Amino acid sequence: MEDVTGAQLIAEALKAQNVEYMFGIVGVPVIEVAMAAQASGIKYVGMRNEQAACYAASAVGYLTGRPGACLVVSGPGLIHALGGMANANMNCWPVIVIGGSSDQNQETTGAFQEFPQVEACRLYSKFSARPSSLDMISSVVEKAVRTSMYGRPGAVYVDISGDMVNAKVDRSRVREVPCCPPPPVSMADHMAITEALDVLKGAKRPLLIIGKGAAHGRAEGALRELVEGCGLPFLPTPMGKGVLPDDHPNCVAAARSRALLQSDVVVLLGARLNWILHFGLPPRFDPHVKVIQVDLCAEEMGNNMQPAAALLGDVNAIVKQALALQSTTPMNYYQVFHHISQLLPHDCVIVSEGANTMDIGRTMLNNYLPRHRLDAGTFGTMGVGLGFAIAAATVQRNQNTGQRVVCVEGDSAFGFSGMEVETMCRYKLPVVIIVVNNNGIYSGVDAETWEMMGKMGDLTTVAPPVTLLPEARYDEVMNAFGGRGFLVRTEEELRSALQLSLSDWERPSLLNVLIDPSSDRKQQEFPWLTRSNL
Repeated sequence: MEDVTGAQLIAEALKAQNVEYMFGIVGVPVIEVAMAAQASGIKYVGMRNEQAACYAASAVGYLTGRPGACLVVSGPGLIHALGGMANANMNCWPVIVIGGSSDQNQETTGAFQEFPQVEACRLYSKFSARPSSLDMISSVVEKAVRTSMYGRPGAVYVDISGDMVNAKVDRSRVREVPCCPPPPVSMADHMAITEALDVLKGAKRPLLIIGKGAAHGRAEGALRELVEGCGLPFLPTPMGKGVLPDDHPNCVAAARSRALLQSDVVVLLGARLNWILHFGLPPRFDPHVKVIQVDLCAEEMGNNMQPAAALLGDVNAIVKQALALQSTTPMNYYQVFHHISQLLPHDCVIVSEGANTMDIGRTMLNNYLPRHRLDAGTFGTMGVGLGFAIAAATVQRNQNTGQRVVCVEGDSAFGFSGMEVETMCRYKLPVVIIVVNNNGIYSGVDAETWEMMGKMGDLTTVAPPVTLLPEARYDEVMNAFGGRGFLVRTEEELRSALQLSLSDWERPSLLNVLIDPSSDRKQQEFPWLTRSNL
């Protein structure tokens, strides 16, 4: 039978847990541990100071998601590493420190560099233990690695006494411990997501604060979709920088103080209300600000401020939950324009009119060529859109440019000249009309509310003047004249209908896009977005 040493068991256990890097300073009694680590395929980097070695190992944990190992000698060697462990714990970075210690049979005798290492490390780590025997090393290492990554990441410590390093055990007595899987992804309660979205929907000056937790959770893709789909401004914390690019048009880092002070709803995405964010308190924050908190750690919820909504779980998973929930409920202006902007050809002529529709379209639907935008213009005239679109399509056909004409209308604006779709069908002008339908002028009501108002009395006296008929079938108007009409409720339907319409050169199309009747343009009161400082 094969005998293995304690040093080999430590190295093999680390390798089995996918620990790829080790930093440290060798000496009695851990030289053999470093050699065994190299023999097992772990990359060993010899450092000059244990504190720096622990910093390096914890940074590997942040960069890769799997803890780096820090190998130190007993007594002062471990004490020097405590600063790195404390830093990793506060930074929420996974790291495993392996410390040699004096022989077990010399404890309390004044052994060389004797120090209560396991006890000392409990103040600076999530887990601190010494295997009771050689055959327990694999189990303790697995638990340490798992603890360093699960929940809020941090530092862990495994102590190995000098007499265990070179002691041997029959390999058959050692239980093989499988690699712990990546941390389970936890999602927030569905009702909590709904509550948070309701708070965010009611915001006039929302702000996302992107923290280190978002970087740790690899949430960059979902956050980009959220920011760009909803037109939300964001502020990165120092360690949250780069999750979305610093030069992103929605980044308000250049006006950090103003953003914090003027926001009425702040969404903390893996960010903590500590000294870096001024504890979330006045005078840096509005005293009435509402906070939506997203964090892995339950104990962090409500720290320094009571959140309006607390979402416990993985940042990436929770943002995807919110996006999915938004996708299944009526869309808002920003979702609609986000998808339109992705699909429109760069050389198309954009015609736009309507209140919110035209205002938001000016910022989210980009033009790349001159004389390719037509809207209500200087006089602010409603009803011009379809006439403009017919003119543009006629010119494009005559000049044979191959450029599409896309007319983006509010439902109220469409009503002024809606019958001109017959003209488009009669002349086979392949205009794509997108009616952003919120059942009203500026905003409307849903079908249930409309029906309830009808029971209350004469609609001429009880219906708000801004309301229009809920879910009016403008798409059927286009169908009636031989064009192609689409009723659109979801993001998937929007993308499919728009792609089909842009590929059809034989007839006009109309997308009747039903959005949340209460959807409104955000009140852009951020001076850095709306007003010149000159």
